[in-house]
Amino acid sequence: MVIDDYVCDVLLRDLVGHDRQPTSFLVYLYLAYEIGRSKRERVQVSYRSLADAIGISKSAAQSAVRWLVKRKLLESRKDAPTAVPIYRVLRPWRN
Repeated sequence: MVIDDYVCDVLLRDLVGHDRQPTSFLVYLYLAYEIGRSKRERVQVSYRSLADAIGISKSAAQSAVRWLVKRKLLESRKDAPTAVPIYRVLRPWRN
């Protein structure tokens, strides 16, 4: 999988430096990687699996996902309130 230059050149500085949300950057990278690896548009990952994969707490994973959704860098969908979320990584700089 190839990461866009924008992710390291701009998004890293924006999320980590400006927004002070380094876990959001890690979550974004991890989900982008998983989507690229699966060769699909979306990936279904529980908060617990996401947290374990990048070494953060479950609540930190939930907070990072909320931030990415707010910044329109991630779409998150659940089929039911207790269902495992389905994510789509957005790349608004490509438009």
